[in-house]
Amino acid sequence: MTMSKESGDYFNAAVDLIDHNLAAGRGGKTAYIDSTGPHSYQELSDQVNRAANALTQIGLKAEQRVILCLNDTFDFPICFLGAIKAGIVPVPVNTRLTPKEYAFILQDSRAAALIVSHALLPAFAPHLKGHPNLATVMVSGGPEDGDHQALASLLKEQSADFADQAELLRGTEIEKAKAGDIALLIYTSGTTGMPKGTVHLHGNLRATADFYARDTIAVRENDIMFSAAKLFFAYGLGNGLTFPLSVGATTILLEGPPTADEVSSILKTQAPTIFYGVPTLFGMLLASGLLPKPGEHSLRFCTSAGEALPAELLARWQKQVGVDILDGIGSTEMLHIFISNRPGDVRPGSTGKPVTGYNIRLTGDDGLPVAPGEMGALEISGPSSGLMYWNRRGKSLETFQGPWTRAGDKYRMDEDGYYIYCGRTDDMLKVGGIYVSPFEVEAALIEHDAVLEVAVIGKADADNLIKPKAVIVPRQTDIDQAELADELKQFVKDRLAPFKYPRWIEFVEELPKTATGKIQRFKLRQPETG
Repeated sequence: MTMSKESGDYFNAAVDLIDHNLAAGRGGKTAYIDSTGPHSYQELSDQVNRAANALTQIGLKAEQRVILCLNDTFDFPICFLGAIKAGIVPVPVNTRLTPKEYAFILQDSRAAALIVSHALLPAFAPHLKGHPNLATVMVSGGPEDGDHQALASLLKEQSADFADQAELLRGTEIEKAKAGDIALLIYTSGTTGMPKGTVHLHGNLRATADFYARDTIAVRENDIMFSAAKLFFAYGLGNGLTFPLSVGATTILLEGPPTADEVSSILKTQAPTIFYGVPTLFGMLLASGLLPKPGEHSLRFCTSAGEALPAELLARWQKQVGVDILDGIGSTEMLHIFISNRPGDVRPGSTGKPVTGYNIRLTGDDGLPVAPGEMGALEISGPSSGLMYWNRRGKSLETFQGPWTRAGDKYRMDEDGYYIYCGRTDDMLKVGGIYVSPFEVEAALIEHDAVLEVAVIGKADADNLIKPKAVIVPRQTDIDQAELADELKQFVKDRLAPFKYPRWIEFVEELPKTATGKIQRFKLRQPETG
C-alpha cells in the first residue's frame, strides 16, 4: 500500500527501502556490485546506520542539507540513505558541473556538509572557504587527507545500530519522518538555465517504486539492474536505488562514464536483466559494434528517458540486441517517469501511456485542455510531484499549480491514447538527457574576441538526437572557419560542462531579427535547403 503524503503515520523512506529486505531474509543477498565487489543487504543496512550516526555526530540537525557529489560507488546509497534515515536532507548533484555551478548550489542550498568523491574534489577547492554554512567536508575514496575528513574512517568509527546511538546522542527519534516531510533536494536546470532545487518528500520515493517500477514495468526480486544514467539524476536514482531496493533486487554500479566498452562488457559478463539508458547512449552503443547479440546477454528489456527515443533507433536496437526499449518521459519535478511504454505494449515513436496513478492533461495557450489529437502543453498530476523549487517562489508558482505540474514539453495524444512528443515549450535543449540552456552557451561564446553575435539552437544528429549548434557572426570575415570552429568548441568546453559545447558551428554574415532587434531563432531552426 502506498503511503499518502498527508498520512499522520511515521514513515521514513530509508527505513522503508531497507528494513523489509532484512525481514524477508535477504540480509545475505547482494544489494550492490561496484568496483570493490559485491555488497550485501546486511552490509548496506549497517553502513547506512553508520552514515546516519556519522552525520549526527558531526553536528548535522534534522532538515539541514548535505551535498552529495559522488560517483556511482557503494558510498552513494550509504550516504544518501544514511542522511534520510537521520532526518537530514541529501542533495545529490551532477558530477559533471563546473566550479562556478557547484559554488552556486552550495550557496543556494546553504548546505552544512559536503560529501565528495576524491576525484571530484578539485572542482570544489577554489571556493570551499567562501561558504559560511559549510561546516564539514568528507571525502570518499582516495588517500587520507589532513584537510578533510575521510568518509571511510568516519564510518568505521560509528555503531551499526543507529537507533541506540541516536538516542544516546540526542535523546529523540526525529529520524522517523512523516511521508509528507522533506526527504531530498535535487537540482535541475530550468528554462532560465539556472539550477533549481526540486524539493521531494519521503512518500515520493515509494510512489515511484509502486506505480512505475512495480505496476508499469514489473521489476522483480531476481532482477539484476544496471543504469547508465547516474544516481545523481532523478532517473538514475530510481533505476539504481529506489526500484531495486523496493523489491530486493541487485544493482550494478559503474563508477566512471558509460563508454561503449564498459557498458557492452557489463551487458555481456555481469548478466543484468534490465538496462536503463538514454537515446544518445543507445545510439552510441549501436554504432560501436560491441553490443551483445541475442543469446549473449540476459536482458528482459531496456528503458529510455531524458529525450524522445526515435523510432528508427528503437528498430535498430530490437534487431541487433533482440529486446525492447521502453521509452518514457519523467522529470526531476516528478522524480521519475509518468508516461511510458510497457513490456508487451511498445508503440514506436511514442512515449506510451500514463503510468498508473498519474493523470495527464494537454493545455493550450489559454490554459484550457486541447481537443484530442491537438498539440498542447504537458501537465501531470500524481503522487510523486515535487513540493516546490527551493528558494524559487516565482518559478514554483509557474510549475507547481495545485495538483498539476507543468512539464515544459509539448505533446499530442493519438487516437489510441498514446502520447507523442512534439518538442519543448521553450528554447531549452536536452542533450543526452540533460537540459542545456542555449543562452548559457551563447554567453560563453560571446566572450571570445572573434565572436560578434551568436545564436544557439538545437540540431538533430545522425541518430535524430538533439545537440547544440551555434550560428555565429564573426568580427572579421577573413578567417579560417574550420580552425576557428575548433577553437570555439574548446573555448566553450573550458568554461562550461563539456556536454554543453556546440557540435556544429556555422558562420553567417547576419542573424535574422525582428524589428526590435530580437533574434528570430525559429528561422534558424528551419530545415536547411540546397
